[in-house]
Amino acid sequence: MNYNFFTKLHRQSKGFTLVETLVAISIFTVSILALMVVLTKSISDTNYAKQKIIAGYLAQEGVEYMRNLRDTYVLYEATGQAGWDTFVSRLAGASCDTSGCYFDSQNIDYTSSLQPMTSLDLYACDVTSCPVLAYDSLSGTYGYMPGPNSGFVRKINVVQSANQIRIVSTVYWEQNSGTYNISMSETLFNWVE
Repeated sequence: MNYNFFTKLHRQSKGFTLVETLVAISIFTVSILALMVVLTKSISDTNYAKQKIIAGYLAQEGVEYMRNLRDTYVLYEATGQAGWDTFVSRLAGASCDTSGCYFDSQNIDYTSSLQPMTSLDLYACDVTSCPVLAYDSLSGTYGYMPGPNSGFVRKINVVQSANQIRIVSTVYWEQNSGTYNISMSETLFNWVE
């Protein structure tokens, strides 16, 4: 009687066969690999979005500095026209209208009672490109001070006509999949009479 009971029990309790186990492991492995591909793509997209946002802010900052420089000269020179002329000659002196230029805001003293923007240093870009911005993690700022390379390059170009100047601030950066850029532009007018 015991023999028949164990034989019946053994026939009713079937285990997984080797083929069923291999199929289950294969399905599980493919599912995990698909999940890893999706996560990797998501991380890559997140890094690209982060870099693009930073580049957009840096490009907008370039336009803002140029606008602030124009306003400082136009408002605080002897006449508005003299200020506009000084602004235009500063841009031309730094080759912003030909090869492009960049600015270094390290020397600006915002606590000074004089007009601090007049101390904004403008430099012509090399034939190949402008220098790479450094990132200061203590202040959270980008500039040309000593520090780790941020991977961003900002170039300011100007196009002058009559009583207006079009400022184009372009930021370039490289990522795994290629070289990218983003540009911001604004037309500055000689609004004084």
